Amino acid sequence: MRTVRCAWATSAPDYMDYHDGEWGRPVRDDDGVYERLCLEAFQSGLSWLTILRKRENFRKAFAGFRIADVAEFGEDDVARLLSDTGIVRNRAKIEAAIANARAARDLPGGIAAFVWRYADPGAPVPATMADVPATTDGSKALAKDLKRAGFRFVGPTTAYALMQAIGLVNDHIADCVVREEITAALRA
Repeated sequence: MRTVRCAWATSAPDYMDYHDGEWGRPVRDDDGVYERLCLEAFQSGLSWLTILRKRENFRKAFAGFRIADVAEFGEDDVARLLSDTGIVRNRAKIEAAIANARAARDLPGGIAAFVWRYADPGAPVPATMADVPATTDGSKALAKDLKRAGFRFVGPTTAYALMQAIGLVNDHIADCVVREEITAALRA
């Protein structure tokens, strides 16, 4: 039985749980995609471990990342979020999360259908983490199209992290213990 994991997953139990149970598994519902997009944007410039450890606080603060609810947030909510020590208190990121909920709400067909157009099932299988890119032509196109649709804080690196997180690409290394499971889930 395989025991190899992607190297980043071995440095903390929170990483291992996220790696083994979530990272790269297909997320096809609008609120789930929106949550991952928000968390990836909040992670910008920070450790992903910080975001994982604050994730439940983010969920409480952002109404479970329900697009319809967050799209209705106003200035009082921004003030509330800026005073919430359980989340990352960055005005630009908070305002982007709210603006992104409004943009997601207004997307014909929803955000999940929108981003899944950028799935890359033929992406090369990385042998090591050194083979995993930070951006791709697909993430650049996704970021550009998200911005065109009114989304903020969605550059090519954030877009690629989203693509990895929700299964648009399978960047588990070739020998990773969960790679085959993810590949099968993506085929289903």
